[in-house]
Amino acid sequence: MPCVSADGKPTSSGMAVLKAIKDGAASPEQIASKTGQPLFRVRSGLRELKNAGLVEETGDKVGLSKTGETAIQ
Repeated sequence: MPCVSADGKPTSSGMAVLKAIKDGAASPEQIASKTGQPLFRVRSGLRELKNAGLVEETGDKVGLSKTGETAIQ
């Protein structure tokens, strides 16, 4: 299930990942736990969200970009 639609907007699963990050989940494992999505799906979703400019990675931590913050408002 993709996290970003063809028009570059987050899908429902992408929104769940973004909201988990906003709520303090900073690692793929924490996001998977918070969203109930399998870890492999969270990791692939994070790659999609990063490529779309919605999240930023610093080492093994994940955060929202300004675009990601706007997308979930």
